Amino acid sequence: MSLDLLLGLQWGDEGKGKIVDAITSDYDIIARFQGGPNAGHTIEFDGHKHVLHTIPSGIFNQGAINIIGNGVVIDPAIFLNEINGLKKFNIDLNSKLFISKRAHIILPTHKIIDATSEASKGKKKIGSTLKGIGPTYMDKTGRNGIRVGDIIDDNWQKKYNSLKEKHLSLISNFNQSVDIDLNKLEAEFFEGIKCLKSFNLIESENYLNKSIKEGKRILAEGAQGSLLDIDFGTYPFVTSSNTTSAGACSGLGVPPNKIKNIRGIFKAYTTRVGSGPFPTELFDSTGEKIREIGHEYGATTGRDRRCGWLDLVALKYTIEINGVTELNIMKSDVLSSIEKLLVCTSYTIDGKIVDFFPYDIISKDITPNYIEFKGWDMDITKMKNEKDLPGELIDYIDYIELFVGVPIKLISVGPDRTQTIYRNK
Repeated sequence: MSLDLLLGLQWGDEGKGKIVDAITSDYDIIARFQGGPNAGHTIEFDGHKHVLHTIPSGIFNQGAINIIGNGVVIDPAIFLNEINGLKKFNIDLNSKLFISKRAHIILPTHKIIDATSEASKGKKKIGSTLKGIGPTYMDKTGRNGIRVGDIIDDNWQKKYNSLKEKHLSLISNFNQSVDIDLNKLEAEFFEGIKCLKSFNLIESENYLNKSIKEGKRILAEGAQGSLLDIDFGTYPFVTSSNTTSAGACSGLGVPPNKIKNIRGIFKAYTTRVGSGPFPTELFDSTGEKIREIGHEYGATTGRDRRCGWLDLVALKYTIEINGVTELNIMKSDVLSSIEKLLVCTSYTIDGKIVDFFPYDIISKDITPNYIEFKGWDMDITKMKNEKDLPGELIDYIDYIELFVGVPIKLISVGPDRTQTIYRNK
């Protein structure tokens, strides 16, 4: 009679999709609780590689129901593309995928607002994915938004046109032109609306709470990462939703006392897409090597990910604010050919040692303080048991566990769902 959470603990791209896919067989329901198609969850199995943006990562498991929760913002055009991309897998999507009527819809003009706003900022741009996420959440909190439940009303297009005109007026105030074809976007949008209407549109909070009472096993899946949380991330270089564990309650309509296990996902190093502070970022050949070996390019945008050493100050912070009960370390195989590894254990700010994640890491001059670990020159991608892993990797993992005070129960040694080692911790 409870549900588990799965969250990213860094700046996103930690590998949440792989883990959800790998553990879906343990659950009856997978529910996505926040974010939009700025997320890209990459899943690899049986020689297939697939990127999901809106649909929960449990969709490939035949037994689980997948729910897009009320905290998610949906782009109908991208949703349609996702559905079309899944057709080759012969999944009965209409019986496996439910969508909350309370989820908000991304309009074509939301994307134009996003692009013009970002362009107007010049060098101060935040690195938006330009998917219209922020403007959609702004309309949500401004009580102007259009929700999935609205589209089944015969007069919903009147509401659409009213909000569209309001957006066009706002766009004109930017005095900034962007090369976006609204007519093309609208054609794709309305095709996507037809697709959305063909699915089970439900009061997901009622469905989930009823399922909890029935003893169903539920996994809540987050998007992005905790350091991108609108409240607790590196503001203003953040996303527009609550990516932390508290966001699961508001994003699904489930009470906090029903949450049991909180699984935190992190890479063996750190990456970030877009602008914003990154204390342990590498600007040398080692950073480039990590990027190339780890294929660190955005699943949604294709942009190069900035790479750096593991930051335990930031990791301990996100573990605390999420109440993480177990950890999964991802992409440990990427570090296999690096001779010397550094791990950040504190910062020096204004001449003082700081062992916590501060309010402001943007304007401050921050120097990360490192300890050094010996690397391992061994291919670990085919290993199936912890006892086969190099001792240097085990030392690395043991130190992380000791520092943050939470057990690491899963080690990922490659992108495929089978390249996963479960630990008896």
